[in-house]
Amino acid sequence: MFTAFFRVLFVRLLTPFGSWLARVGVTPNLITVVGTLGTITCSVVFFTRGWWMTGTLTIWALTMFDALDGLVARAGGTASKFGAVLDSTCDRFADAAVFGTIGWYFALHGQRWMLLGALLCLVLGSVTSYIRARAEAARFTCSVGIAERTDRLIIVLVGTGLTGSPFHWPYLQAIALWLLVAASTITVGQRIATVYRQSKALQAAEA
Repeated sequence: MFTAFFRVLFVRLLTPFGSWLARVGVTPNLITVVGTLGTITCSVVFFTRGWWMTGTLTIWALTMFDALDGLVARAGGTASKFGAVLDSTCDRFADAAVFGTIGWYFALHGQRWMLLGALLCLVLGSVTSYIRARAEAARFTCSVGIAERTDRLIIVLVGTGLTGSPFHWPYLQAIALWLLVAASTITVGQRIATVYRQSKALQAAEA
């Protein structure tokens, strides 16, 4: 949905910086790890205290590393399969930190429905990524869905950040979380259906 647009925008903005980092010897794996550790730290420090705007701004800045490591790898010719696995693994840790700490805050304050929404977002996001990984391991393509990782982060961070903004829109975070639950559920269904169609087509071809 939003993913393609923001990917093109970020690539255009960050390509010169990525090329410079590659020239000075910064490795893409280092960028991946630093960005992930920063996201985890900011989530724990800010989101567990309900500092929504501060947490959103710092985490949003750190998520730029998700695009930057790939740019550095291409600019320096250092792309590797290990780097791709490391990047995907760190993405799961970062997502868990964001939704886990939001859920932690709601658990501490007795907001059960908000806690449930955060946990469902966490689980469905992991399942979405897992389906794609398993599908690609089986030589299928499965990059479909209305809520890819970038979409999920945009929705939850915008809703969370505006909730803690000076305007203080108290219901926007709840809307964002449950909208994301619905979108992630649809995405899981889309990916399973896509793999099923490809599997049936492959069986028919082999027969």
